Amino acid sequence: MNAWLMALVLVLTGVAVVATVVMIVRDESPPGDPYFLLLGVLLVVLLVQAVVGLVALAGTEADVDAPTFVAYLLTAVLVVPVGAALALVERSRWGSVVLLVALLTVAAMQVRLDSLWTGAGA
Repeated sequence: MNAWLMALVLVLTGVAVVATVVMIVRDESPPGDPYFLLLGVLLVVLLVQAVVGLVALAGTEADVDAPTFVAYLLTAVLVVPVGAALALVERSRWGSVVLLVALLTVAAMQVRLDSLWTGAGA
């Protein structure tokens, strides 16, 4: 697994989490283009991470639980657009909370991906 990609995902997720918490505190609905551009960049990085992770999994001799690893990679990609869509449908504080939960889920999945790759969580 590429540590740089994982760190980039965590940094982007952290920035999005901070922005989302600010939205929740201010009782704002999900903001416009700059915020969703950040989510789009996060999604692109997650897609790149999924491709790199699948290639690394195919070429490794390490004892990695492949089905679980692939499921985490692909689910991390799906969580962001689903959370953003739900936040757009529910244009209240609760929509922002759903988006926050989705972003925290992505961060938790990154930690789990790392533990699966290193063999600690297998």
